[in-house]
Amino acid sequence: MQKSQRLIQLIMRINAKQSFTVRELADEFGLSTRTITRDLQELSELGVPVYSIQGRGGGYRLLQERLLPPISFTEGEALAMFFACQTMDYFSSLPFGEGADSALHKFYHYLPADVREQIDRLKNKIMFWSPYRLMSAEILQTLLQAIMICSVVTIEYKSSSGISERNIQPIGLYAASGYWYCPAYCFTREDIRQFRADRILSAELNRAIPCRAEISQKSLLDKPNKDDLEQITLELEMTNKGVWLLESNPRFGTFIRHNEDGSGALTIEIAAQDMNFYVDLIWQWGSEVKIVGPAEARAYMHHKIESMRLLYDR
Repeated sequence: MQKSQRLIQLIMRINAKQSFTVRELADEFGLSTRTITRDLQELSELGVPVYSIQGRGGGYRLLQERLLPPISFTEGEALAMFFACQTMDYFSSLPFGEGADSALHKFYHYLPADVREQIDRLKNKIMFWSPYRLMSAEILQTLLQAIMICSVVTIEYKSSSGISERNIQPIGLYAASGYWYCPAYCFTREDIRQFRADRILSAELNRAIPCRAEISQKSLLDKPNKDDLEQITLELEMTNKGVWLLESNPRFGTFIRHNEDGSGALTIEIAAQDMNFYVDLIWQWGSEVKIVGPAEARAYMHHKIESMRLLYDR
């Protein structure tokens, strides 16, 4: 076996073991302990994070940040990975630490010169824009770790009603409009709630509370089922521009009924507890979208309009 192949296999074996002795590796590879010791020294100089354990029963241990063996990419695959990493450039915080930047640098550095020139010509001409939002990378990393190892997290959360301590079991993380969101089971509310990461003031893993098995099986594709809650019928009418505005909104787009003059209307069933949320959403479209019913939704919109009028009449 060539030395390069042996070193790659050694990396793979070390990743699997995490802790080992020179004698164990020597027996597995059929080599002398001296050769294995030299190989480990060489891997350490190449950046494989191994360190020796002194004393009785000592040996070697791999740091938590393990090193993957070399992976071959075609130019097309490398370009795809490069731009996949670049999609996250405009997020103020990421749950991956500096991993994305490091991976991006490696892909760029090892690409052929002519491919790097092509990428250079695309800089600032292709962007995956995301509004800048201030939030803690450490909190995002804690939430991500909790998902990976299936752990409960104790958080301090700032909502409209104040700051409270919650124990949550995260289901996932997703980004929208520059914000990171974490749907999670809240042990206080005994239900699934959505938490905005920038409103989490602190987060610590809490191994004292066991995870719920049924929550661990959920993913971001499992939307909360509100069919068992009280439902109300939301009716809207839209101008031509209102139709254009709502067509791209996933909550309304598929329900629009188009009129011959370009205007439209829609009727959807929503949970009664979500009514104010929908009215607040419709508020942004002003006179282009009109609430026809229910009366409670119209009353809430009248209240918002009156509050705004009083604010500007002062």
